[in-house]
Amino acid sequence: MQQTTNTILMIRPVNFRMNEQTAVNNYFQEDINLKNAEINAKAQAEFDAFVEKLRAVGVQVIVEHDDELMDTPDSVFPNNWVSFHENGDVAIYPMFAENRRKERRDEVFIRLEKEGFKINNIIDYTSAEEEGVFLEGTGSLLLDRVNSIAYCALSPRADETLFIEFCEDFEYTPVVFTAKQTVDGKRLPIYHTNVMMCLAETFAVICLETIDDKRERKNVISHLEKTGKKVITINEKQMHQFAGNMLQVKGKDNQLYLVMSQAAHDSLSPAQKALIEAHCPILSSSLETIETCGGGSARCMMAEVFLPKV
Repeated sequence: MQQTTNTILMIRPVNFRMNEQTAVNNYFQEDINLKNAEINAKAQAEFDAFVEKLRAVGVQVIVEHDDELMDTPDSVFPNNWVSFHENGDVAIYPMFAENRRKERRDEVFIRLEKEGFKINNIIDYTSAEEEGVFLEGTGSLLLDRVNSIAYCALSPRADETLFIEFCEDFEYTPVVFTAKQTVDGKRLPIYHTNVMMCLAETFAVICLETIDDKRERKNVISHLEKTGKKVITINEKQMHQFAGNMLQVKGKDNQLYLVMSQAAHDSLSPAQKALIEAHCPILSSSLETIETCGGGSARCMMAEVFLPKV
């Protein structure tokens, strides 16, 4: 099993804007005083520059264009609706926002098969939406693929029962906890696990101060350390600059990179950067519009492709 891949699926946005349906529990989203067309143009420029940086170091980026007729403002974050696995399995996930459900498109699978990837089974969890139950892909699930451990911070978008079902289907050991952020003086659940935590091959970046329950925090640390991962901590302020929303990818000659946004990179202290760079170089790109309006960052934009080649 591999923890990192050199192939990433990304969806180029055509109707990007602030999604009012996700803003109800994504406290990272903010309004920008620009027309939607301008916001979309800026998001496309950020997207294109990001893809270019990934390709420049040898990451295989498969860019699929969003469908203009769908009106899917968050389509730039495909990791929430699909995950691709080494045995040829694909999981499709139930989404909290109704307008995000339209992001799930067969064209994506057709494109991957055209690129020479093999899809054996599609495991579809989307019927859970009828019960108002959600699990938003690798936004909700952090997969330690090598050690078969799945980490999940419960929230309105990450249901515990469904998470356990996923773990049974894919043979992962579940590690469940709650991660909270302070919003207007209240402690409220963070919408996705992958904004407060990142798993790389030999280390993890995590905002431990969001796990208020001491036993849960201890349990998460113990699983990370038991699997030989160096724990690098960030604080809540850095998390708000998307310093937890990172992904390790493989470039040319299997060189590993930790990919993050410019904002995330700028929020890290020299000591934290040194800790990360002891494991692999950092690759960052400016994603200001996407982060501000979308409430997601570099990690959310990349759906890792682990499928076998035909």
